[in-house]
Amino acid sequence: MLLGLVGMILVVGVASHDYGDALSKCVLFFEGQRSGKLPSTQRMTWRKDSALRDGTDVGVDLVGGYYDAGDNIKFSFPMAFTTTMLAWSILEFGSHMGPEQKNAQEALKWGTDYFLKATSVPGKVIAQVGEPNADHNCWERPEDMDTPRTSYVVNTTNPGSEVSAEIAAALAASSIVFKSVNSQYSKILLQRASQVFQFADQYQGSYNTSVGSGVCPYYCDFDGYMDELIWAAAWLFKATNRQSYMKYVVDNIHYLENSTMRQSKEALFVGGSFAEFGWDAKHAGINVLISRLVMNTSKSDPFVRHADKFICSVLPESPTKLVTYSSGGLLFKPGGSNSQHVTAMSFLLLVYSRYLTRFHRSLECGNIAVTPSRLIQVAKTQADYLLGSNPLSMSYMVGYGRKFPRRIHHRGSSLPSIDTHPKHVKCLEGSIFFKSKYPNFNLLTGAIVGGPDINDQYNDTRINWSQSEPTTYINAPFVGVLSYFKAYPHP
Repeated sequence: MLLGLVGMILVVGVASHDYGDALSKCVLFFEGQRSGKLPSTQRMTWRKDSALRDGTDVGVDLVGGYYDAGDNIKFSFPMAFTTTMLAWSILEFGSHMGPEQKNAQEALKWGTDYFLKATSVPGKVIAQVGEPNADHNCWERPEDMDTPRTSYVVNTTNPGSEVSAEIAAALAASSIVFKSVNSQYSKILLQRASQVFQFADQYQGSYNTSVGSGVCPYYCDFDGYMDELIWAAAWLFKATNRQSYMKYVVDNIHYLENSTMRQSKEALFVGGSFAEFGWDAKHAGINVLISRLVMNTSKSDPFVRHADKFICSVLPESPTKLVTYSSGGLLFKPGGSNSQHVTAMSFLLLVYSRYLTRFHRSLECGNIAVTPSRLIQVAKTQADYLLGSNPLSMSYMVGYGRKFPRRIHHRGSSLPSIDTHPKHVKCLEGSIFFKSKYPNFNLLTGAIVGGPDINDQYNDTRINWSQSEPTTYINAPFVGVLSYFKAYPHP
């Protein structure tokens, strides 16, 4: 059965794709998620200015940033992870992007500009803008929002270490990207990253408690904030080469060594923390990132050991695999919006394959020898599946290929643009568009939806949000993945 599954995964990934076209669309998607005053260079023109008074309730300019998914809320935690992953994608694969590198940098700066605003008051960090319960009860364009734009703030007495540290990681990673592009801006990002990290570490606590219903159940932190603090320190070390940051990582990494079992609203998560990576859990990302810096030294343990274990938790033939695969070859982890796992894991596979190659290393999963090329091969099957090499011959990226989702769970995309329907659409007036069986009015080009179920089936309806909703943190790591395969389409 195992051989059959591996064979299926290899066969499904054979079809060729236009990775350059997919990359262009993947980056363009972020323009559709922009909040604030849109620039004259805006290419996704059905979107217009929105949320221009954000922050007035707390006396801070909070105009800008990204809506995380198909709603109109600015959640800083997943937005910061998105920003970190855009930065890492550019750092690892920017040289392969061609003209899209500039577009990717602009997408990145849209995020960092906002986070400079969100951290502009010392001792305070904006965790979120928008009242999510009211927003989720409406179906309206961001340009029409009439729900409360409440600013949720963490501070020294009501801390939020996970959201603050992830912002610090995003700013630090981005400072490296902009170092050769805009050195002054890079210095500003790095200085702010250091300040925000110090705040996150000095005033430790979870924003689950501080912000409460503002973030839960939408983006509750399920695994604690130590992974974000270590993740931020790792990026600050990479940006500064200051040993104090590496010491912080080494001194605290033991907090992430134990296996985890936690209950969320959607599923029971079981597995070693080393195997987790996404907007909530940074464990595998930390180990892969640090492995590059210590792989050829005596300090490689535990980072390389856990990075190897992570790889073995993903490979379909591994005896210690912690994920499942559909018969069509798609990687699955518990919970909704499965594509977020596919793109994040594929990104780490490619990055780690580069590090292994650089240091002439391979690894073993049980008694199975694994080469760097095998990691690339598995990542390619996942990318190809999302682009249409699957049992339904369906692309899960909007606008790519001949067959793709038409009824995505996304307010702005599903309602007519102000260009064609200038009249204000009130909160519940948009419900007819949500319930409609017709395709969305506007193409959110490049949006990658949550994807098919474990049986390789996809229900193209807005109601089925876990399958049909796109998110920024699905796309961000895929920018790096597509950049690699644009350069090496036949690895």
